[in-house]
Amino acid sequence: MTLAATPAMIPAMPLVSIPANPVPEDVVSGTITASDGVSLRFARWAPPPGRKGTVCVFTGRSEQIEKYFETVRDLRDRGFAVAMIDWRGQGGSQRGLRDPRKGYVRRFSDFERDVEALYKEVVLPDCPPPYFALAHSMGGAILMRVAHSGKQWFERIVLSAPMIDLPGRTTSWPVRALLMAMRGVGLGGNYVPGGSDVLVGTEPFDGNPLTSDPVRYARNAAIIDEAPELGLAAPTVAWADTAFRAMHGFREINYPAQVRVPVLMVAAGADSIVSTPAIEEFAHHLRVGSHLVIPGARHEILQEQDRYRAQFWAAFDAFVPGSGAV
Repeated sequence: MTLAATPAMIPAMPLVSIPANPVPEDVVSGTITASDGVSLRFARWAPPPGRKGTVCVFTGRSEQIEKYFETVRDLRDRGFAVAMIDWRGQGGSQRGLRDPRKGYVRRFSDFERDVEALYKEVVLPDCPPPYFALAHSMGGAILMRVAHSGKQWFERIVLSAPMIDLPGRTTSWPVRALLMAMRGVGLGGNYVPGGSDVLVGTEPFDGNPLTSDPVRYARNAAIIDEAPELGLAAPTVAWADTAFRAMHGFREINYPAQVRVPVLMVAAGADSIVSTPAIEEFAHHLRVGSHLVIPGARHEILQEQDRYRAQFWAAFDAFVPGSGAV
């Protein structure tokens, strides 16, 4: 059941509940506004009675709050409150283009405004400290930038398959130059070459690069089938251009050492979406951090089979103070 929003909040698209993926109890949801006026959908859950601490969960590209209901329950079982947003341009938040299926953002730093809005408008006033962050893929890249900027919003950060780089030569200079040229001639709102308007996660299970768990894959697809307005298709040229610039920044030799927040980076051994070797290399140079590779897991570790998820949660429990099943 979704509780009424406070008067200062703009009514948001309700959280979508389906039999295979019901909304966790005791949720408050609504809309907050980033510093540049973009409307963001949020949700928060209180911790179990007598427990303290909040984990802010940040999704990957094309994802939505509903996809992480199981993760919300996992975290509340560990005694934490949970707070989430849908990134600008996806989920139930404000879209950037007339065609809502197109994944678009002008600058990667705009996502950092979304983190700030959640922290200042939801977490600080309504969630118990201490504060931790759990971020996946694109969300991991955004949280790494937040930590690198020196903001001390989170005591510890856990990253699942963070988008430090893409496999092979995907982000090489010739590709980046092509994207910059396309954007320069006004094609920033076009899908990237080869991209289509098929919603991510609705393709057949066989051969998908996201998870080897057919039940969780079907559950996530059912969310989009129930509410296709939550879905997102291929990225645009503008998104790819600014994301590639962000990933290029991670290659600076001193970048990892300038991150002062303790970070746990968990990589997937069978990841074909982001580069596991790049994650390992980056993690080796962190001042305060560690990393784990889960052999056999595909990109969406939190949506994977239980044998892979168990390894992730064991690492999380060892890294985050106060974590433990109630």
